[in-house]
Amino acid sequence: MIPTTPTAQLALDTIYQRPTQGIPSWLLNIMEHSIIERLAGVQPGEYARNPVDVYRAMQVAIGTCLMDQWIPENPISMGEHGYQGASRGATTGAETVIVDGMVIDSPEDVVGHLETFVFPRLTAAVRDFDESAYVQEIIQRERQLQQTIGPTMLKSPYGIVSFPGFAYGTYGYVNYFSAYALYPEVMERHFALQADLAVKKNRAAARAVVEGGLPPLVRLDHDMADSRGTLVRIDTLDKIWFPHFARSIEPCLKAGIKMIWHCDGNLMEMVPRLLDCGLVGFQGFQYEDGMDYERICRMKTRDGDDLIIIAGVSVTRTLPKGTPSDVKRELDWLVANGPKTGLFLGASSSITPGVPWENIKTLVEGLKYYREHGRKQA
Repeated sequence: MIPTTPTAQLALDTIYQRPTQGIPSWLLNIMEHSIIERLAGVQPGEYARNPVDVYRAMQVAIGTCLMDQWIPENPISMGEHGYQGASRGATTGAETVIVDGMVIDSPEDVVGHLETFVFPRLTAAVRDFDESAYVQEIIQRERQLQQTIGPTMLKSPYGIVSFPGFAYGTYGYVNYFSAYALYPEVMERHFALQADLAVKKNRAAARAVVEGGLPPLVRLDHDMADSRGTLVRIDTLDKIWFPHFARSIEPCLKAGIKMIWHCDGNLMEMVPRLLDCGLVGFQGFQYEDGMDYERICRMKTRDGDDLIIIAGVSVTRTLPKGTPSDVKRELDWLVANGPKTGLFLGASSSITPGVPWENIKTLVEGLKYYREHGRKQA
């Protein structure tokens, strides 16, 4: 059941791009334990003892209206000086990458593993997919999460829309992207099989949203760029990735689900292509890397509508390195240049340890101001 509190209703109206008096706040994933506790109004050390309740209390206290990714224990991996996890994977410093007992030390190893293990698994997954079971799994999970976060926040689905992705997390950057360059036909086969499964899963996801009465907004999340641009040449994506991405999301488009893209790095070359595929907006702008917020917000969907934008104060520049005046100025800029309907406000990504309290306080106060007053300038 969709909650009807003023903050949740503000989020829902914004998803449907109805005129609103205020601008809703998106979740803030603050990683420093002492700040989480300060905002939640609990004693020092309480977050580590009771992360779910304290994290939820923080979101309620700061006025979060829309919650998609529920990650209350994510800051547990952070200490005073940043990430302190012990595990090392293919992209986090592993000396040797081993997958299914196979050492991955060359692009040929990537191809061998895909053909020996991954392609047969994907083929079997397509054959054996149980649509009805997946529909119920999504509905039950999302309803439970809505109950967990409480009535003041609207829980929109997260992670239910499937599409082909890069496998650098499995094989490591060098091995995977070397294989991508040398064996494009194998890469396209991988994207095609992922898309075959995604079509089936997305039919189920579309049913879950409609039958479960879930909010029709989903954020797609897959890092495909760095500060210089896309991780591979855009013309290769046009040839072997975008066609399979487009057919993957078609069932969700037909069901009226609004999909936006989480942006890391400089994704400007992908922006118009994602809109052409049917996406309706974006979240997570790294302005310093060349993401042109003002230009993006002037763009339209392929149906000619304004975009849905989750705009955020920069977590890599303004929040950690700026002043409270800089935070307020950037919030005002985001509002002034954002779409007239469909705008949410927050931070551009997770807020890591070390951000000055005064900057976070100014951000929280600014979000409250815009929730209550809308576009009226302070």
